[in-house]
Amino acid sequence: MYISTRGGTSPVSASAAIYKGIAADGGLFVPEEIQPFPEELWDALPEMSYRTLAKTIFSLYLDDFSEEEIDRVVGGAYGGQFDDEEIAPIHTLSGNRHILELWHGPTAAFKDMALQALPYLLTISMEKQAGAKEVVILVATSGDTGKAALEGFADVPKTKIIVFYPNGGVSAIQRLQMATQTGDNTFVVALNGNFDDCQRGVKEIFADAAFNAALDERGYRLSSANSINWGRLLPQIVYYFKAYAALRRDGIVAAGETIDVVVPTGNFGNILAACYAREMGLPIRALLCASNKNKVLTDVLNDGRYDKRREFYRTSSPSMDILVSSNFERFVFEVCGHDAETVKRLFAALDSEGHYQLPEAALARIKTFMAGEYASEEETLAAIGETERSDGYILDPHTAVAVKALAKYDAAHDRGGKAAVIDATANPFKFNKAVYEGIFGEGSAEGMDEFIVSKELSAKTGMAIHRGLVDLDKKPVLHTKVAEKDEMKAVVAEILK
Repeated sequence: MYISTRGGTSPVSASAAIYKGIAADGGLFVPEEIQPFPEELWDALPEMSYRTLAKTIFSLYLDDFSEEEIDRVVGGAYGGQFDDEEIAPIHTLSGNRHILELWHGPTAAFKDMALQALPYLLTISMEKQAGAKEVVILVATSGDTGKAALEGFADVPKTKIIVFYPNGGVSAIQRLQMATQTGDNTFVVALNGNFDDCQRGVKEIFADAAFNAALDERGYRLSSANSINWGRLLPQIVYYFKAYAALRRDGIVAAGETIDVVVPTGNFGNILAACYAREMGLPIRALLCASNKNKVLTDVLNDGRYDKRREFYRTSSPSMDILVSSNFERFVFEVCGHDAETVKRLFAALDSEGHYQLPEAALARIKTFMAGEYASEEETLAAIGETERSDGYILDPHTAVAVKALAKYDAAHDRGGKAAVIDATANPFKFNKAVYEGIFGEGSAEGMDEFIVSKELSAKTGMAIHRGLVDLDKKPVLHTKVAEKDEMKAVVAEILK
């Protein structure tokens, strides 16, 4: 069963939590108890396929889903749409560093790992909820979630999906991925603001009782494909188990030997999934949260102070250009021992005053298993070039942030040669100009069209352009709507007529 981080609702089933997306009190759904990975399956873990692992982990948390329904989710989500049979393969670098490639899905980003499953989870949840209506999925995206959600929900019956992204705040390729999306039920809006404005507006729409009542009268129900939805977070747990299974299978770690995990993250969902995997028994010793120049998470993990009252930077890793990390609320709820009153107080202060201070006991607990580190723009581009030269491996800017963050952490701490798994969250060709200049020097891509850059990058490195990005510039642009920050609700109303 699932409870709200703000304590204002009764426990609900998995299907209700996924269908609703967000709790009625404005909190986020979390499982009442973390379920341990089955003891009898640890020995078999190294040989388990991604699909088998997904079925095993889903069955622990989808309390009202049948085995047949879980099979339907997994079979539909992890099939031919991934270009590697491992789904999330591991690539080993020097220094006992291991890149977990999460970009082999259709949109070249790690969001596919969950957003190929969410449409199945949501439609089955809709079937289970009495009086289920047509679902309107609202999405705020900093670049990758939008396309992955559009791809997953395009033409899914009884759904409409509306994506808001920051105008000028995503790469040209990310913008075209969304703007060329087909599907009669897909809608894309560029918002004149940053990602936090998009996210804030979506949350305000969810919290508007009158607006939701008007939608209800017309046969609609709001839900979310952002990682505030438990149906987004649950599938992300799986790939941490798969990474450990691969390291065990390949003889890199022994049974029970711990590893460290490094995650580049802005909204905190990806690293939170690793936290849940750790609580389930996966032998993760420590987690390193890697941030770019917008280092609000680095600061709160180091000194306990969350302060969003700071300058916002647009960087070469735009999916991390975030100052308000929605999934951090779930994390605070867990490290505060499910103290909903403390969560309400802290996040009310964040809304009204722009900052809060974590309780000392919570910060002390965090420091036992998690640290924060960041990389500047210069360090990020340098990491791309250094890794290509030393290991012949090409990083996207988000993954480069993680690689540099680990290097900085290692310079200050002795990890004892422990194996480190680093999440690679996007294919390099999604952010080709930054990658090109990281390898060939600052200004080397100046004046070049992004699609020429892709061709040059492929020709010079031998890495193939991801299939989801080939000829993107030749597809017709279908979504051109631009809106102001205060127009989001009106835009939703207009789309739904």
